[in-house]
Amino acid sequence: MIAQIAVYLVEAVFGFFVFMLLARFHFQWLRVPFRNQIGEFVLATTGWLVVPARRVVPGLAGLDLPTLLLAWLLQGLSLWIQAAILGAEPGALALAAVAAVDLLRYSLYILVFALIVQFILSWVNPYAPLAPVFDSAVRPFLRPIRRFVPPIANIDLSPAVLFILLQVLLIPVNVLRVGAATL
Repeated sequence: MIAQIAVYLVEAVFGFFVFMLLARFHFQWLRVPFRNQIGEFVLATTGWLVVPARRVVPGLAGLDLPTLLLAWLLQGLSLWIQAAILGAEPGALALAAVAAVDLLRYSLYILVFALIVQFILSWVNPYAPLAPVFDSAVRPFLRPIRRFVPPIANIDLSPAVLFILLQVLLIPVNVLRVGAATL
């Protein structure tokens, strides 16, 4: 029971920072503005990690490589600590592979979350202060779908199509995670 509590706490604390680092990476990649409550929160919770890392690791082709690398390292450390608590000894390659797959999986979760919030805000309060943030996060993924799925009776079905595609994509990603653990 104590081991389960410890694993949960490690997963929760490290998971929070990994999600914040991934959000920061995706915000910069998708050019989502940081001048809002969510952007400021993400910057405040990750700045103490990212600023020193940027002195050592440069960006790559406009991508915030230090932030992504930190997220991967923190996820790998989290998996290693969880395995140590449970008495397992996974290999370094397996930890690195599972951590990389987890980043992909968490990125899809962030996109699903942003899509749901954007969909709800578009119906309830499209002029909410945070609506542009979520719209900026999902617009690049909805744009190609909107070319093939036109609005029907002025109702945009592209968020539903993207949601289904993301759920389908999560299935092989979860299978890949299990396969990566066996390395």
